[in-house]
Amino acid sequence: MTPAVGGTISEVLVTDTQAVKKGDVLVKIDQTDARLALAQAEAELGQAIMVPLTGWLAARFGPVRVFVWSTALFGIFGMLCGLSTSLGMLVVARIFRGFSGGPLMPLSQTLLLRIFPKEKAAAAIGLWSMTTLIAPVTGPILGGYLCDEYSWHWVFMISTPFAAVCAFIAWNMLKRCEAAAIRTPFDMIGLVLLVIWVAALQVMLDEGKNLDWFACDKIVALCIIAGIGFAAFIIWELYDDHPIVDLRVFRHRGFTVSVTTIGLAFAAFFGINVLIPLWLQNFMGYTATIAGLAMAWSGLSSIFVAPMAAQLARKTDPRKLVFFGVIWFGIVTLWRAVATTDMGFFDVAMPLIVMGFGMPFIFIPTTDLALGSVEAHEMDSAAGLMNFLRTLSGAFATSMITTVWGDQITRNHAELVGLADQDLSVRAMLDGSGAPLDVVNQVIDYLIVQQSVMLATNQMMVAIGAIVIVAALITWLSPKPARVVEPGTGGH
Repeated sequence: MTPAVGGTISEVLVTDTQAVKKGDVLVKIDQTDARLALAQAEAELGQAIMVPLTGWLAARFGPVRVFVWSTALFGIFGMLCGLSTSLGMLVVARIFRGFSGGPLMPLSQTLLLRIFPKEKAAAAIGLWSMTTLIAPVTGPILGGYLCDEYSWHWVFMISTPFAAVCAFIAWNMLKRCEAAAIRTPFDMIGLVLLVIWVAALQVMLDEGKNLDWFACDKIVALCIIAGIGFAAFIIWELYDDHPIVDLRVFRHRGFTVSVTTIGLAFAAFFGINVLIPLWLQNFMGYTATIAGLAMAWSGLSSIFVAPMAAQLARKTDPRKLVFFGVIWFGIVTLWRAVATTDMGFFDVAMPLIVMGFGMPFIFIPTTDLALGSVEAHEMDSAAGLMNFLRTLSGAFATSMITTVWGDQITRNHAELVGLADQDLSVRAMLDGSGAPLDVVNQVIDYLIVQQSVMLATNQMMVAIGAIVIVAALITWLSPKPARVVEPGTGGH
């Protein structure tokens, strides 16, 4: 299952997904990866903006209608993504797809638990958790296969028929569970301020690396807009009678600590899921399919543990479960910081398998820990805010990880140039093979780049692992929840 490595020197040097510019060490990821990464970041932006609106939309139009329309629109905009003929069209379609998908996660749990009787609530949580963990197993494999065998367009278009069928079935089965619509005031100013500062921050993070960050006036302007917009948003939401995001829930220490922990953990999880496929496909010779198979192992092991985590979350102090899950995640991340370029497929997959056993203990009990710390009438607002911050942390990590990783590659390369082949043994061996001088220089530089990337990847793992361990320790700053959260009272 390891990727094939071989061929002549020129075949090794000339690849479709990597180019090294002498003197600057600029690593060029192929255009498809860059296009999909940018579109993903913009989708996260759309989702981050829409998640806080879920409660208002469900109250105003009915949760079933919102869920069905969100599912249908998710499929429609997925088709538009697949039919995109330019990067601009793809980004716009992805933003609206993010808008459509925002309410799906919070409403899916609520509607599911309306079907189950109360005595089967724990089983419902386990079932729901298992289905949400299937995506890490099937997604990377199916996405890699479609990209390798067909085109990246099919990654988006394949969701359209499933969304259409699900929307039709959901409406016919769930319309009897529809709640009466309630006309509630809408905080338009709060929404505008939210869109302004989140959009400015996201664009700044996306474009910062290409525009040399704060050396560019555009990045400085976006930073100022994001800062002012965020401050205005905070002030308005704290004093408005019907805020779009109820920031008053942060007065509860347990909620604040829980959201901080899950934000750091989710950012680390997202960052790793961006970094590892880039490393495997662009520097380890893996195809998208094989990289997907390697990444899928964490989701597979999570599926088996999720039911147990759901049951324990109802009986055990959630702080213990979250601490165990996060510290497990941090230790495994540090384990992955000793990777080498000689690793085989199962050497890459084994830490992911082990990591998967701890992930359900992070994402399932955090609902109890966070929502169990707020008042009953604040549950919906707290759930929406928790999802919003989790989504925003994922978008932030997606934007930042490639920038820091690329900078570290450049820094490592500059250091290794002066240290590599000091005894000239490699150069002598290549000269002895009759290779031209240019080829000799390119081979040596290629080897240096490979090690620079490997070092940068390991350094990122050390930093991420340290952050995750700090997040685990923060968990104990939360008081024990005063009550158990009843299933269906808040979003995941």
